Order: sequence, then structure tokens, then C-alpha cells
Amino acid sequence: MIAVPVRGPVEPGADPVPGGGAAELDSYLPVPAAGIIASGQLTGRAGEITQTVIDLGGRPGTVMFLGIGDADPSALRRAGAALARRVPAGRTAVCTAVLDEPDESVRAFVTGLLLGSYQYSLKSTTGKSTPAQQPGPEVRLLLAGRQDPAGLVERAAVVAGAVALARDLGNTPSMTKSPAWLAGEAERIAAACGLSCRVWTEADLARDQFGGLLGVGSGSARPPRLIELSYQPADPQRHVVLIGKGITFDSGGLSLKPNDGMKTMKTDMAGGAAVIATMSALARLGVPIRVTGLVAAAENMPSGSALRVGDVIRHYGGRTVEVLNTDAEGRLVLADALAYADAELAPDAVVDLATLTGAARVALGAVLAALYATDDDLAAALLAAGTASGDRLWRMPLADDYRDGLDSPVADLANVASGTGRAGSIDAALFLREFAGGRPWAHLDIAGAARATADDGENTKGATGFGTQLLLHWLTDGAAAPAPANA
Repeated sequence: MIAVPVRGPVEPGADPVPGGGAAELDSYLPVPAAGIIASGQLTGRAGEITQTVIDLGGRPGTVMFLGIGDADPSALRRAGAALARRVPAGRTAVCTAVLDEPDESVRAFVTGLLLGSYQYSLKSTTGKSTPAQQPGPEVRLLLAGRQDPAGLVERAAVVAGAVALARDLGNTPSMTKSPAWLAGEAERIAAACGLSCRVWTEADLARDQFGGLLGVGSGSARPPRLIELSYQPADPQRHVVLIGKGITFDSGGLSLKPNDGMKTMKTDMAGGAAVIATMSALARLGVPIRVTGLVAAAENMPSGSALRVGDVIRHYGGRTVEVLNTDAEGRLVLADALAYADAELAPDAVVDLATLTGAARVALGAVLAALYATDDDLAAALLAAGTASGDRLWRMPLADDYRDGLDSPVADLANVASGTGRAGSIDAALFLREFAGGRPWAHLDIAGAARATADDGENTKGATGFGTQLLLHWLTDGAAAPAPANA
């Protein structure tokens, strides 16, 4: 199989443009490439494909024309994913899509190829070989004139592998994925990737007064964990802490969700999955920054021992919170991790990721994640990394006008705001800000983007691994610089 690129038209009304390799194929084609593109009604939009059969010395071959849009990284990720899904198992395609493109585009295309071919399945087999035993599709890229083509592909493969790891963790059913299981996976990954790992058990959390984790996990027979992963390169100039929500299943607790609301809750630890996956790739990418990853893991279940509405919990560091809705549990476990990071780790910047509010999904849909930040430089760096990586963000306001809605008559604050017409995602971000200290901090509400309902571009149905590419891009391009102290 041969795959050649088709660019979208440079000007409105113009024809799409066949790319590298198309002219050399004309003598083998029944009609010139431009005619096949026209008959297939290709516009050059990224991911479009049409194909034809050619005669290769008496044996048939297949030529695919692959739309690559304007060939920017986003378009090439989508095109790579489309090609990966079109090549049958056991077949090989030779592709010229990035023959004349810059290195960044090569990495994007390879990432799309790998992520578009991602599959997660627990289906049984009946006398057939399992997917792992079947030969997969193979795509060979023509990369003429590169100084280090293998290095380009390897770097993209490391990033895509990290995203696939985040997806695997998110897609694992919650009957398997207890907080202890997630901690065990983190320990295994740490050992394989040159990280150190510390895990707080239930007794450790009680001793150190992590009241948010203990409260949320109190209704489950499977107790909570706090996971700390540490990456320490030689002579680091900065220290960044990444924090992920790790709710391994969210029933809502006593504020019980309806059945349909629970169907995707095995992925409620997507923020924690992104943190673990990001940490797994740092050494192989040579990140020069010290990075600590915290995952606050708990299962939110209803039982006779569950957290009640009206209970007051004491978080790490002593701040008290009145619980008015047990389904607003993610912010309770994150508050502990944020307070610990501020008090004990002294980072230059903190970034947390969480599938936190349905309000963020309503506001921004399933593609963009909400970004809140106390520092403009940190926000700008994350926005740029999101655009470059494809994990796109939209900055939202930390509106102080809404802060008094979190006041409580019996505690330092409440976990949900009172009153009608509230901005749920902003309220949640304002709650978290109370625990982040005065250092530069950003919160990514990934409730919409962490899950896909269908294959789309490089995303596959289920957990998307959102945030992993973003964080790796931010950490590897030097943008994870300390923000001004007066932010």
C-alpha cells in the first residue's frame, strides 16, 4: 500500500494539491492523481481518504490519497490517525505525508498514527488468536534528509506511549481499579521509569491528617491512597508539582448520581492517570526540571460509614470544610494534595488536573478543557503548550465576585456554593485556590475532554489521556519556568 498526501487548497475555490510522490505514481495510475482526487471529491481536509488500485508488474497494489489539510501539527495528527485506522492488520503502507515537512510535523504525524491505532478491549475470543497475537498494521514513513529520523520517531513514540498508558489506566474497569491497585501501578511504573514513589496508606493518611481523602474514601470498603512520584534530574533549575484527581469510581456517595451519570465514572481518575503517564516519560525525554506528581486516590461510595451532607472535615494543614454535597468530592481530595504540596514541597509552580465539574463540559464541550490560573505567565505557557500538543485549553476567570458563595457558618468554607445561578466550574476553582498557597498555580478542569464518545482524530472512544501531551510539551520545551513571586 502507498499513501500520498493531499493538501487543502491554498485559496478558496482552488483545487486540493497532491503532495510528495503523487507525480511519480501517475504512470501507474488509471488516470492522473489529480483526476482521482477530483473523482473522489477530496477537499484535502485532514483525515479524508480515497483509494484506487494500481498494477504493480502483474499484481495489484493500493494507493491511498490522504488529506493533510494545511499540514500544521493538528492536521497531521488527525491525518496520521485516519491512516492508522485505514491500514488493515498485517498490511504495510509506505507514506510520503511528511516527506517535505519540518520535524515538528513528523512528530505530530507519528503521534497521530500511534494514537489512532490505540485499542482497549476485554472481549473474549473463541478459538481465534488474541489481538496481541495478530500482526498489526505497519506504516513506513519516507523521511529524506533528516539528521536523526529515528530520534524523531522515537520521541513521538515516547509521548504516544505515555498517552496510551493514561488511556489504559482510565479504561480499566473500576472493579479492578481500586485506590490500592492504582498505587500499585504507580509503583510498578516508577520502578520501570527511574522514579521514586511513596504511597500513603489509610493509616498514614490518618496519622498525617489528610481529612479530605479519608472523608471521601470512608464509604468504600477499599480505602484511599495518596501517591507521590518524584523525578529528580541532575542540577534541576526549577521544581514543578503536578496533581491529579484519582477518584477510581464516583457513585456520588450519599448524594447519589443517577445510573446514567455513573456510566463513565471509571474515568473519573483521568487527571491522576495523566499525571502518572506524564511522570513515566520524563527521563526518556530528558526533562531538565524536577517534577513531583501527586495523585489523590479514593473511591466515592455510599454506605453506613460514608461521608454525610453537613459533615465538617479537616484538611491537611488544618483548614475545615463543610460538606454540602458528597458528589463534589474531587475538590476535597485535591485540597489535601494542594495543601501538602504548598506546605512540604515548595514548588515553583503547581498544576492540577481533574474531571471536576459538569459545568466545564457544558461550557466548553468535549474538545476544550477549562484553565484557571493565578499567574498570567503560567497560564500563557499552558495555553501555548495546549495549542501545540492538541490538548487545547480555554482560560476561564477566577472571579472573586463569586468567592463569598463558598462561605460556611460552621467551617472555613463549604465544598459547594450556596445560591442560584452559580458558575459551577468557577466555584470549584475558587475552592481549590484556597489550598494552593501564594505560589503560581493552575487548575485544568478536564471533565469534557478526558472522555470521548466515539473515535475522532487521534482520540479513540473511552479515555483520551487528555493532558498528557500538554504537560510533556510544557515540561520539555522549557516553558515550565518559575512565575514572578508577586503573581
